[in-house]
Amino acid sequence: MNQKLIKHILATSFLSLSCFIGQIAYGQIPDTQHSMGVAYISGGVGEGEADSILAEAKEWPLMLELSQLDGGRGIWIFGARISIFNGKRLVFDAVAEGPYILINLDPGQYLIQAAYQGVEQKRSVSIASGQAQKLSLFWK
Repeated sequence: MNQKLIKHILATSFLSLSCFIGQIAYGQIPDTQHSMGVAYISGGVGEGEADSILAEAKEWPLMLELSQLDGGRGIWIFGARISIFNGKRLVFDAVAEGPYILINLDPGQYLIQAAYQGVEQKRSVSIASGQAQKLSLFWK
């Protein structure tokens, strides 16, 4: 084989390996899902997936971060039911598949009801156009 071809094969192999390692290190963002016409991404199980969601969060109007106090320290949770109301109208209802959920809400005033292991909490949130915000929900 000529030396130029060998260098090309090595360079191509190195780039392919780098891309593969990058996907493993950063993880892939979960698929976008929909609830009542509202797009959302839920997950964050594992460091790579969590890092991917956190990087994506600045592109979404609302990020919810879900955790619970266990043995004196905070732990990430999944399985919380998230219901969001605009006035009295339910506009979003889903179960979180990880400690993070990104939700593409239109600008406006909303009431978030979050339930986990029989404990419910409510939070009001105002979504402004072009502004990403994070809301931490913590169960004791």
